[in-house]
Amino acid sequence: MNNLIKILELLLKKDKRFFSDKGDLLKNKILELALKLDKDLIKLLLSDKKIKETFFINVDGVLIFDKDKFIKFISNKQFLPDSYTAFKNKIGLTEGDEFISEKKEVVLSWPYKDCVLEGGMTKEDQKRDEIFWNETLAPDEITRLLDPKVFTNAKRIDKNGEHKFDGFRVDEKGDIKDNLIIKGNNLLVLHSLKKRFAGKVKLIYIDPPYNTGGSLETFTYNNSFNHSTWMTFMKNRLEVAKDLLKEEGFIVIAIDHNELFYLGALTDEIFGRDNRLGVVCVLVNPRGRQFTKFFSVTIDFMLVYAKNKKHANFNKVVINTEKKQTFNLEDEKGKYRLENFIRLANIEEKLRHDREKYFYPIYVSPDLKEISLEIKNNYIKVLPIVSGKEKCWQLKKDTFAKNLAEKRDEYVALKDEKGQIQIYKKYREQQMLVTHWFDKRYNATFYGTRLLEKILGKKSQVSFPKSLYTIVDVLKIMIKEDDIILDFFAGSGTTGHATLELNKEDGGNRKFILVEQLDEHIAVCKERIQKVLQKENIKDDFVYLELMKWNENFVDEIRKAKTKEELKKLWEKMKEKAFLSYKVDIKTIDEHAKDFDELSIEDQKRFLYECLDKNHLYVNYSEIDDEEYGVSEEDKKLNREFYES
Repeated sequence: MNNLIKILELLLKKDKRFFSDKGDLLKNKILELALKLDKDLIKLLLSDKKIKETFFINVDGVLIFDKDKFIKFISNKQFLPDSYTAFKNKIGLTEGDEFISEKKEVVLSWPYKDCVLEGGMTKEDQKRDEIFWNETLAPDEITRLLDPKVFTNAKRIDKNGEHKFDGFRVDEKGDIKDNLIIKGNNLLVLHSLKKRFAGKVKLIYIDPPYNTGGSLETFTYNNSFNHSTWMTFMKNRLEVAKDLLKEEGFIVIAIDHNELFYLGALTDEIFGRDNRLGVVCVLVNPRGRQFTKFFSVTIDFMLVYAKNKKHANFNKVVINTEKKQTFNLEDEKGKYRLENFIRLANIEEKLRHDREKYFYPIYVSPDLKEISLEIKNNYIKVLPIVSGKEKCWQLKKDTFAKNLAEKRDEYVALKDEKGQIQIYKKYREQQMLVTHWFDKRYNATFYGTRLLEKILGKKSQVSFPKSLYTIVDVLKIMIKEDDIILDFFAGSGTTGHATLELNKEDGGNRKFILVEQLDEHIAVCKERIQKVLQKENIKDDFVYLELMKWNENFVDEIRKAKTKEELKKLWEKMKEKAFLSYKVDIKTIDEHAKDFDELSIEDQKRFLYECLDKNHLYVNYSEIDDEEYGVSEEDKKLNREFYES
């Protein structure tokens, strides 16, 4: 193999497209042109006998390029280990010989199950029949899949209900300033959002499928991702999500222990290990999950990344309710508490002889309104002495002088209960943000499931929504008053509710974008946000949009079918109206109708799903004027406004 590597390296260096200014071979460029079956690359490979024998197959005198074999060889960790784009100082996740980050497949999931893969604790939940199909599409199957899609069925919804869509609200820059709830496959929605929202989202919060898979001791799903498919599924979405973030933006991903380590390695590759800010443990279920054989899980994790740590900053806030109450004073700058300027809080007592430079006199006017380091008539001399002990001030004299000059109103002189003058500093509302969140407000049962039931007035079909206050606190830490928050695994809409809750608390104008695919979930999401607007009398609203379906309509019908007879009739309809995969030979399938009949109903559904061309699940914006799709003039206006064209 080493000899073959050397031959290929020398051969590829004959084409200037494949090496950098430093002379290093560009692996990504080689892969890109191999996928495109670049003529010059193929000619180059054919020019060497050894390479030709290795990567070409002779079929009746015709040479056929074994593209898959060539790409697998180029992607192998032994090829170009020190190249310009390679794997120098990099630990990557692999499947076989390929790095997950280099894979070009796309994983679609349907029907409508972009949601948390978790089962419930009750007998009723254990009997639920939840279908989760997913399909991995190879690069040569993806042509127009990720093109922007047509939006349809737009409505503006406020506390009083649904209204006719009246156009998007935009600011002076032309940016959309509406809350959005979008129904459709989240991968395709994300690519459609890029045109208008790339580089404009401050925070992405997601609670993706945990990929637990289930067990007999807890709960069982009839389908889940295998590990590598789940990794590719997440990679597809996280890569485009990164494009939507502002340079100073953040992404927070909720996950449990099952995929924590692998997700962390994947996000390190996509966002950069240096941009990982922490892994937060959240106590979501103090009682623990029932019916478990080993550990009873009580916590979830949040992986927190900055898009660019150099530009990112957390807000100075207090999320602990007890600490928040200690900030009992307020001025025009906000809430604060007074802390004695004498260094009192050290674990080891600091005295004058330990820090001589921190011991000096401060002078205070008789009316206590002025603090100075200069001796003045009638001013009172104050020293850091407590119970006869000479202690220290918090700052050196020169540093304190600078602070007095720049922030004089941050220091206060007051008399204590003994009539002694004390110097205080205003300590602004903030706290050290720790990586363990164990407050009872994060309990997902009380402030997730039961809160949702209270809002809706009924039980919800959404499994285990996060605590409202977990997300409220994430928002408090990471976003400003007019930022955009995106959640593309929206579930019951907790992220949207949290955004409204925080806006109500501080008068902000933050906007949310929620993306959800499951019919039942999108209904809960819309109802929840509308009822929050109504109950809290909030003067805000949201725009509801859907991706315009085509083959996705057949996905819906396949999912809803109850009998084999229904599926048989549906196949006849698909032959007439659906876009079928190029791999489908209708004649052969019909000739083997008996074999199809003998399949289980679930296998029949799976087969019909796979017959559909996934590039045509929804209508592409580029084909909005094609009469075959019947896009209304109203929808054309909506889309041209959204895409600014």
